[in-house]
Amino acid sequence: MIEKIFCLLATFFLANVSVGEAQQPKKLHRIGYLVGGSAANDSTRAEAIRLALRERGYIEGQNIATEYRYAQGKLNRLPELAAELVRLKVDIIVVAGGVIPTRAAKNATKTIPIVMGGSGLDPVTAGLVDSLASPGGNITGLTNEFVGQLVGKRLELLKEAVPKLVRVAVLYDPVNPSSGIALKGVLPDAARALKLTIQPWDLRAAGGFERVFAALNKQRPDGLQVLGGNLTRDYQKQIVDFALKSRLPSIYGGKAAVEAGGLMYYGADLADSYKRVAYYVDRILKGAKPAELPVEQPTKFELVFNLKTAKQIGVTIPQSLLYRADKVIR
Repeated sequence: MIEKIFCLLATFFLANVSVGEAQQPKKLHRIGYLVGGSAANDSTRAEAIRLALRERGYIEGQNIATEYRYAQGKLNRLPELAAELVRLKVDIIVVAGGVIPTRAAKNATKTIPIVMGGSGLDPVTAGLVDSLASPGGNITGLTNEFVGQLVGKRLELLKEAVPKLVRVAVLYDPVNPSSGIALKGVLPDAARALKLTIQPWDLRAAGGFERVFAALNKQRPDGLQVLGGNLTRDYQKQIVDFALKSRLPSIYGGKAAVEAGGLMYYGADLADSYKRVAYYVDRILKGAKPAELPVEQPTKFELVFNLKTAKQIGVTIPQSLLYRADKVIR
């Protein structure tokens, strides 16, 4: 009899423990997401990171809640937005941009982990981390520190696609630090090697586009290279439309521009980069320290052509280049 009572009590206890465990809510991790640009122009990246996190078991509203903050191109707002995320006591901050938003996050907190989504400058030189192998502080993630090499390679590919190329206009956002690096040495050196003349044009505000477009219509360059930056990204449609209307072969630092009608893209495989962002978030939420997670550089790159655009502007892409393409839009 005593044994039966003991068994019943044990069963009752275990059942209640199981129910109690089942009723325990899952921990809701709060993720801060900081961007210098606009929500509209960052939607592809934000959605890709969300899906990459979902693949790792992080579902919005169930075990993660993301606080999105966009500076809308007003970079002076970044410190305020970063401080707001800190006040919300997020568990981690993902910076989907370059050095300026990353520095704003770094200045706002020395304790909350920060994941870079692809800083355009060497984060060591920028003072964000101690080294790529051992970041040392609360920042880790991805860097495109070899951005200078990429802009030179893009110029080379544009010349290969359009052999008659002689003069190339270069549109850039002067606020973007990586543009300065590209224009000071890498692009001029690449242009000399390719026997090209580059014509840099800075875009300081929306109104500056009309000024630059009018000047380009007069000078009639043979091609167009667009460097990365919040301004060139936010006004991507206007730039792509101008290149199409002017029948200018163009190459971009963002894949979305080619999908919108630009001619060529060469750069990091963005899908792979977004998955790596999710990897860092996962590791940190599971207890890893940013100081001990090495900063990574992209290892996968892709070359993309828009043949609809090529036909529209009267350019025939050499078959040798198309064979090397990772994606061709027809």
